[in-house]
Amino acid sequence: MSSTESRRTALDALHRSLGATMTDFAGWDMPLRYGSERDEHSAVRTKAGLFDLSHMGEITVTGPQAAELLNFALVGNIASVGVGRARYTMICQADGGILDDLIVYRLAETEAASSQYLVVANASNAQVVLDALTERAAGFDAEVRDDRDAYALIAVQGPQAPGILASLTDADLDGLKYYAGLPGTVAGVPALIARTGYTGEDGFELFVAPSDAEALWQALTKAGEPVGLVPCGLSCRDTLRLEAGMPLYGHELSRELTPFDAGLGRVVKFEKEGDFVGREALAEAATRAAENPPRVLVGLVAEGRRVPRAGYAVVAGGEVIGEVTSGAPSPTLGRPIAMAYVDPAHATPGTAGVGVDIRGSHEPYEVVALPFYKRQK
Repeated sequence: MSSTESRRTALDALHRSLGATMTDFAGWDMPLRYGSERDEHSAVRTKAGLFDLSHMGEITVTGPQAAELLNFALVGNIASVGVGRARYTMICQADGGILDDLIVYRLAETEAASSQYLVVANASNAQVVLDALTERAAGFDAEVRDDRDAYALIAVQGPQAPGILASLTDADLDGLKYYAGLPGTVAGVPALIARTGYTGEDGFELFVAPSDAEALWQALTKAGEPVGLVPCGLSCRDTLRLEAGMPLYGHELSRELTPFDAGLGRVVKFEKEGDFVGREALAEAATRAAENPPRVLVGLVAEGRRVPRAGYAVVAGGEVIGEVTSGAPSPTLGRPIAMAYVDPAHATPGTAGVGVDIRGSHEPYEVVALPFYKRQK
C-alpha cells in the first residue's frame, strides 16, 4: 500500500455494497453516510445505529508494571481502575499540551502479577500515542504493543441497543456498567463488549478480530431490523457527539491547550503516586486557571438558520470574545448549534448580545450550558 493510499477497514466491501458515501478520515477510507445523515442521526436518538469504528487506534499494554507505566505516561490514575472497568483520560506533552484523549480498559489478568490494559486512541493520533507510550515505557517492566491490526471495532448505539445486543449474547449486559468492558461472545463471535460511546445514547462498542467483523455486522443488522436499526456514518457521529457536548480532538482539544484550558482539569490526578509526564506544567496550569480563568467551553444555539463553523469568531459589543470549535445543524433541536471557547464574562447561560461572525455578518446566538442534549435515563 502506498503512503498516499487510504487504509480500509475489514468492512470496506460491505459499506460499498450498502451504497455508502466514503471519505478519507485520518488516513482511513470511512463511510460518511449511507443515505440521509439526518435520518441516521434520528435513528440513533430514537432507535439504534450501527457504526464501523475500526479506524480507532488500539494499543495493548501488559506486564508487571503496566499500571505504573500508564500512571507515568497519562494524567489519570490508571492504577485505581478495577478489572473490567474503563477510564476516560488524556496523554499530555511535558508542557501540559494535550496529545490525545483516550479510553483505557483494564482487562482480566493474563498471568500471575501481569496486568493487561487496552488503550484506545483517536485515529488521527494513534501513531503519536503509540510512539509516546513506547518512549515512556523505558525503565518499566511492561510491553507496549501496536494492536491496530488486531481489532475491528463495531458500535451499536441508541435506546434499542441493549435489546439488540441481548438477543445475540448471553453476556451479563445488565451488570455491565457505563465505562466498563467484559469478554463475551456475540452472535458466536468472541468480543470485548464495552459499554461506552460517543453519541450521548446508551450503547456498546464491540472489539473483535477483523476476520469476524462482517459476520458480526450482518448479525447485528438482522437482529436490529425489527426495531429500526440502520447503518450510520461518521457525519451523524459528529452531530450526535456535538449535541452531547463531547469534545473532539483537533477541535475542542489540541496540543495548544492543557486539560485545564479545556475545562477538563478533573481528569488530571495530582494525588496519584509517583511522577507523571507534564505534572509540573499542569500544576502551574491549574494555578493559572484558578487565578485567571481561561476561556470557557460553552454551547451556542442559533437564533437564525446560518451554520457556524470551526474557527469562526464569537463576538459581543463589537469585540472578539471567543472562537467556535465545532458547529453544525442540530437535527434534535432543529437549529444550528456550536461549541465555542469564550471569555468567562460571556460564558454564563443566557448572556445577551453574543453573536458569531459568519462571513462578516454578526449572527445572534444564545449561550447555553453543555450538553445540548441529555438522554432520559
